[in-house]
Amino acid sequence: MTSLQQVQAWVEQGESETQEFKLSTGQRTEAVRSLCAFLNHRGGRVLLGVDAQGYIVGQDVSDKTLADIAHELRAIDPPVLPSIERIALASGREVLAVTIERGARRPHTFHGEAYRRVGTTNRQLSREEYGQILLEQLHSTVRWESELATGWTIADLDAAEIVRTLEEAIRRGRADDPGTRDLAEILRGLGLIKDSQILRAAVVLFARPDRLLPDYPQCLLRIARFKGTDKTEFLDNRQFHGNAFDLLVRADRFLRDNLPVAGRVVPNLFERIDDPLYPPLALREAVANALCHRDYAIGGGSIGLAIYADRLEITSSGTLHFGLTVEDLYQPHESLLWNPLIAGVFYRRGIIEAWGRGTIKMTELTEQAGLPRPEFRETAGGFVVRFRPSRYLPPTRVGHDLTEQQQAILQLLAEGGGLPLSEIQQRLNRGTLRSVREDLAFLKRLGMLDSSGHARGARWNLIGPIKRPIPAN
Repeated sequence: MTSLQQVQAWVEQGESETQEFKLSTGQRTEAVRSLCAFLNHRGGRVLLGVDAQGYIVGQDVSDKTLADIAHELRAIDPPVLPSIERIALASGREVLAVTIERGARRPHTFHGEAYRRVGTTNRQLSREEYGQILLEQLHSTVRWESELATGWTIADLDAAEIVRTLEEAIRRGRADDPGTRDLAEILRGLGLIKDSQILRAAVVLFARPDRLLPDYPQCLLRIARFKGTDKTEFLDNRQFHGNAFDLLVRADRFLRDNLPVAGRVVPNLFERIDDPLYPPLALREAVANALCHRDYAIGGGSIGLAIYADRLEITSSGTLHFGLTVEDLYQPHESLLWNPLIAGVFYRRGIIEAWGRGTIKMTELTEQAGLPRPEFRETAGGFVVRFRPSRYLPPTRVGHDLTEQQQAILQLLAEGGGLPLSEIQQRLNRGTLRSVREDLAFLKRLGMLDSSGHARGARWNLIGPIKRPIPAN
């Protein structure tokens, strides 16, 4: 039974995406609308008898009070039975705590309209969002990856990759040896055959690259390296069609060949040590997660891997599902797999480890390397994992080619901003005062620098976040 102390603890937490306060059952319509929004998101609680400022005032509760709430709840469809608790106050009044779990038959509507909790507000679902929740609800039984791969046979798959997957799973203790290397039996053991027909998941995992087009154009990896911080000029730009394992190998190879290095000096050693600018294990985890969790139902979708002068981005088709938010990815969270068959094979193969830890592992690896944690972003129809270096890397091009002196100015201001013209020229130990002044004005016109003060007292700063210097360990 809920105590008054528990109610006080809840109230101290304030209103949130899982909690709302209402003064009394006179606001029961708004309260039940919030319960509907909670049902379509993560569940939540409404406290009746608490005002908007968080004061516990209570209300008089009678049989009619409870009947009014029950009547309002009948407007939710499909029907639900929330928990309703009565907590007595010293004044003789009571607080009603109405708690609801995340809906098992979403989406739920209230008076014919569907809502979702966003922060501390209830937002009406758009037609697209309503359809997405319906799709998620059907996902356990009807998924793109579990549909039959019409027109495909085992002969269209890479036999060596299938056997390699089984033997690696056995070696890691994640599969029993079936005593045969018959391809059909291996695929059946991986859950990739139904009624003697291979599933689409088998195609994604094991298809021969020459067989993928035109049926599966989404089995695509796009890789690019850019000269600057935007897509103005390519240094490399290629595309590969292949199964998931092949694309993972190609991504690894591209990163190995193109990943910048960052130098650091270790105390008591004369040698300068060059490490990859981004930890390879974190990047591999990001690519593997993209291959496992992307939405393969998007025919024009792909995995993207792009290296810029100031960042590295891994993109994939499809957004977060099941109410998961970007903030959730930085902390332990339930793993609700969009492609459980594909992810299951990756797990057996040893490419991914514990469910729900991929993004946490990326964060841990980057922080251990002294880098900012990766940035997770949802875009229109896609998802981005962005890695940034621990020190500022001046671009060679930002719409315009930058000279060595201009790059040196950016590097200098990144390490210690707020410098006057004379000190910048002195620290650069290059160029004339006039040439440095012209470069500063040029970089300011590009929107990369700003100045404060006037004349000789003006001080120059880099616009945007300044990266931390690489630790010396």
